[in-house]
Amino acid sequence: MPLYDLNHQTNKQTMKTKTIIFALAMGLVSNLSVNASEIVAATLILEAGGEYSPGSMEAVNEVIRNRAAKRKLTTRQVCLQRKQFSCWNSGRIDQLLAKAKRHPRFNEALAIVTGSPTNYTGGADHYHADYCSPYWASSMKKTCIIGKHIFYK
Repeated sequence: MPLYDLNHQTNKQTMKTKTIIFALAMGLVSNLSVNASEIVAATLILEAGGEYSPGSMEAVNEVIRNRAAKRKLTTRQVCLQRKQFSCWNSGRIDQLLAKAKRHPRFNEALAIVTGSPTNYTGGADHYHADYCSPYWASSMKKTCIIGKHIFYK
């Protein structure tokens, strides 16, 4: 098979993967073994599981909840939206979920997701790590800094 055909097959597979991720994120298909709480808890772990500042995972959970309310989406849809949470950008949902479930703080993250809402961030719906400067940050109001994350609304 010529090289261009291999690339075409790779591109078709990449497109198929992106389509499946989009369909999962938008609730068009469902993986019944993965509920929304697990996806959100995995997002907390993958984004802030290594942070031990008080409120670090709660703050990421607040951003997810605030975006869901603002965008009229489920928390699962918010987590899996394209390029919203860098931890999911590879599209390897099953592998990343398995990695998050092995993390020693996964049950803590799950308790945060299923527990009462918190307000560490003052209503933030965006954040980024302190080592990067996204284009959108200058147009938003900074609400707080927790650990290595800066929060905005």
